[in-house]
Amino acid sequence: MSRPDLAPLAAALPESVPFTGPEALERRRGRPFLARLGANENPFGAAPSALAAMADAVAESWKYGDPENYDLRQALARQLGIASDAIVIGEGIDGLLGLAIRLYAPPGSVVVTSQGGYPTLNYHATGFGARIVSVPYRDHAEDLAGLAAMARRESAAVVYLANPDNPMGSWHSAAAVAEFIDAVPEQTLILLDEAYGEFAPPGTLPPLDTDRPNLLRLRTFSKAHGMAGLRCGYALGESQTIRAFERVRNHFGVNAVAQAGAMAALSAPEHLADILARTAAARTRIAAIAGANCLLPLPSATNFVTIDTGRDAAFAAALLAALSDEAIFIRKPMAPGLDHCIRISVGSPAALDLLAEALPRALAAVA
Repeated sequence: MSRPDLAPLAAALPESVPFTGPEALERRRGRPFLARLGANENPFGAAPSALAAMADAVAESWKYGDPENYDLRQALARQLGIASDAIVIGEGIDGLLGLAIRLYAPPGSVVVTSQGGYPTLNYHATGFGARIVSVPYRDHAEDLAGLAAMARRESAAVVYLANPDNPMGSWHSAAAVAEFIDAVPEQTLILLDEAYGEFAPPGTLPPLDTDRPNLLRLRTFSKAHGMAGLRCGYALGESQTIRAFERVRNHFGVNAVAQAGAMAALSAPEHLADILARTAAARTRIAAIAGANCLLPLPSATNFVTIDTGRDAAFAAALLAALSDEAIFIRKPMAPGLDHCIRISVGSPAALDLLAEALPRALAAVA
């Protein structure tokens, strides 16, 4: 039987996802993980007030969510001290990245990113026909000067920077990021991913500037606010740049339950402070577990710790597999220069107890 033809661009793409989820790995293993420490989730969860607001919203779920996300944009505008027309809401940063690439990186244009950086950016760029040009990390951190220079050399449509960074957990100062922004051509859209911004030390995030047409700052409720499964994020930028999203976004993409939870989360600063403290304690525990096993934890401004195994990529991959055999789910960077490391997300005390017990056995198995 004949079938409809795929569009040429889609036909040329592989059938793939940016990364394999722990659920898929569990199906392959035939049993669940005992400790889920690989997805950079917030295991401490959303604020009780956010959970209550979402429960109330479920009862009203026969109604469509507000396609303008009006109340959430107003709440964010008040908290951030910017105009609401400088904010667009989307299905997490992943969804907003896809829209930004669609809007600003036409087929055949160049998207500059870091080699080994966030894979979903590459997925969207490839999916919309752009060409990816990558810059290696420098000393376990994104190379700001290298990214800006490559954007100039390639006349890039888009350049992507995560600060703090995934997968290494490193970060640059606000002054260094501001210098990078000034070094990028005005015709190049800067996607500044600040998903982990709440975890970063003071002086990491530059002051908000919504007057620069080529800068979009991306933030989320997935990490510090503990709402990863609800898919709600937002972009901040100059009003005309933001208004362009109305041409392509899914106007009902952020559901009413997520909108209600996000608004309530903004009004729970005490819960956010508790999450930041518990995350810092978990990072310290992960670093101690690594050190006790002669592994080197790298400094982190996120909700995970990247660990240098001191060996090569094959050893790190074997360690990942050995921990999986112990029912511990973690991940690792895959790019050359980073692939000798593993990455462990923060977890509950019980999950980290399991890690502490399993890691020596896993290391012995691959020694």
